[in-house]
Amino acid sequence: MNILSSLLDLRTKRLSLDGKVGLVPTMGYLHPGHLSLVSRAKAENDHVIVTIFVNPTQFGANEDLSKYPRDLERDLELLKPLGVDVVWNPSAEIMYPSGYQTWVNVEALTNPLEGAMRPGHFKGVTTIVSKIFNATQPHKAYFGQKDAQQVAVIRRMTLDLNFPIEIVVCPTLREDDGLAMSSRNKYLNDEERKAATVLFRSLSEAKKLFDAGERDADVLRNKMKEVLGSEPLANVQYVSCADYDSLEELNLIENKALLSMAVFIGKTRLIDNFVLG
Repeated sequence: MNILSSLLDLRTKRLSLDGKVGLVPTMGYLHPGHLSLVSRAKAENDHVIVTIFVNPTQFGANEDLSKYPRDLERDLELLKPLGVDVVWNPSAEIMYPSGYQTWVNVEALTNPLEGAMRPGHFKGVTTIVSKIFNATQPHKAYFGQKDAQQVAVIRRMTLDLNFPIEIVVCPTLREDDGLAMSSRNKYLNDEERKAATVLFRSLSEAKKLFDAGERDADVLRNKMKEVLGSEPLANVQYVSCADYDSLEELNLIENKALLSMAVFIGKTRLIDNFVLG
């Protein structure tokens, strides 16, 4: 496993990798969800590149950049058994050199949901992902369904900018009680950790209605709000039932739809989603 930090070293190593290359971009502090992406990439490609970079431009002024968990040594130990060819861990100075002023911005898809709650977030995401794509030149790139809007935005960006890359979306990995795995879960104390399962419960209750034939999106949104409202520690930012591709809020579910939410449990902001249809 080659552990690289410079762009020149990465590009030199990339030239030596024959065959299909799979990419797993991460911000580190890896959990089994990340590792499942790496395993999938390994199974479907000749070589795997994992990037570890906590991207400052996707954090807002009041968000947790300085507190975001980091443990590179631990991450490398987790990756060693998985047959990763390259781990690229660049510095902020490499990714954003002095005088940096170039940005990639996907428009309509970034306006609702996370985009409305976190202005500028997706401009940081699309810019750094496009830079990582350019640096690593993968054939396939692997992302988790938990970040559903991010996946939709990156798919759009990849199509619009003619990147010759297949975006592979992998299922959300969950704890035994349903909580979606996330690096931010470590912020939760014991009481908050128990309360956090309300996100999964609310999505599950809405899906039960859908599976029973309910297609009125308001009914599903209201069911999610009802379940979330039963948890005193939950502070809801948004609840959505939107078109899977456009992310426009639905009145009636006729095709593939996305149930999603953002909820504060204490001071920790959690997101989760289910795909319907």
